[in-house]
Amino acid sequence: MRFIVGMSGGQKSVFAVNGDKAVNLSRAVPEVGTDLMALTGDAGLMDRVMGMDLSGADVAVSDIVPELPLSAPGTIICLGLNYVEHIKEGGYDIPDYPALFMRGRNSLMAAGAPMVRPACSDQLDYEAELMMIIGRGGRHISEEDALDHVFGYTVFNDGSVRNYQRKTHQWTPGKNFDDTGAVGPFVVTPDELPEGASGLKIESRVGDEILQSSNTSNMIWSAARTIAIISEYTTLAPGDLIALGTPPGVGHAKKPNPRWLRPGETVEIEIEGIGICASPVIDEADHVHRTAAQ
Repeated sequence: MRFIVGMSGGQKSVFAVNGDKAVNLSRAVPEVGTDLMALTGDAGLMDRVMGMDLSGADVAVSDIVPELPLSAPGTIICLGLNYVEHIKEGGYDIPDYPALFMRGRNSLMAAGAPMVRPACSDQLDYEAELMMIIGRGGRHISEEDALDHVFGYTVFNDGSVRNYQRKTHQWTPGKNFDDTGAVGPFVVTPDELPEGASGLKIESRVGDEILQSSNTSNMIWSAARTIAIISEYTTLAPGDLIALGTPPGVGHAKKPNPRWLRPGETVEIEIEGIGICASPVIDEADHVHRTAAQ
C-alpha cells in the first residue's frame, strides 16, 4: 500500500493512494488518526487498512499538500558512507562499521516545503537517500528477521551544510540545521517493493541536471543489516526513522568546483517505486520573512 499524509479540505489526514486518486483513511477509519504513528504501532489496525477496497478513491493526490509522514517521529538515525564510490569521493577509507549519526525533529520538513539555506553558510548540499520507517520494534534483532520490523520506505534528502559538518568529527551541526532534511511524500509498504527495497534506481537532480544516479543494490549495508547493527545498541520503536546513506555525486565532491544548492532552485530526489521528493531552496532570510507573515 502507498500512503501520503497531508492537508486536504483544510484538514490533515492519512490517505491511501490508488493511482492519481486517494482514499481519506482518517475519515474512513478514525482510529488511524492524522499521521502514520497509529498504523506503525498497531498491526491489527494496519491489517484492517490493508484489506480496504480503494476503488472508491475520490481525492486527487495532486490536491494533497504533503505533511511529514510522522508528526513526532521517534529516534532519527542516519547512516553515512554506505556507497563505495561516495566514500571514495569524500576521501574516506572504506569502513567496517557504518558511520551513524542522529538528526533532530527541527531539521526535518515535509516534501514540497522549502529547504532553507542558512544565513551563515552557502555550502548547502543534497543527499538522495532511502529511508525506512520502523513498525514492530525490538532489541537485538537478527538480520534474518529484520525486514519484518519495517513498516514502510520513503524518500529522504539529507541536506547537509558542509563547512559546519566538518567543524567536528561528529557531523552533528552540519546535519541538523533547521528545515534541511526533506521526507516523503509517499510511504510504500514492503510488499510493493523488492526485498529490503534493494535494486531501486535512486537519483537527485535540479531541473535537467542529474546530480546523483545509482541503485540501492549498491549499498554496503542493506536495510536488514542496518537494522541488526543499530538494534545491537538501542531498542527500536514504532515510528523510528532510519536513513540509509547517499550514493556518489554530492555537491561538495564535484570537480572542478563544488555544486551547492542555490535559492530559487528546486532539488528533486527520486527513488524508483516510491516517488519524488521535491524541495524548493530558499534563503534563511526569506524563510524568516515568510514565517513572520503567516
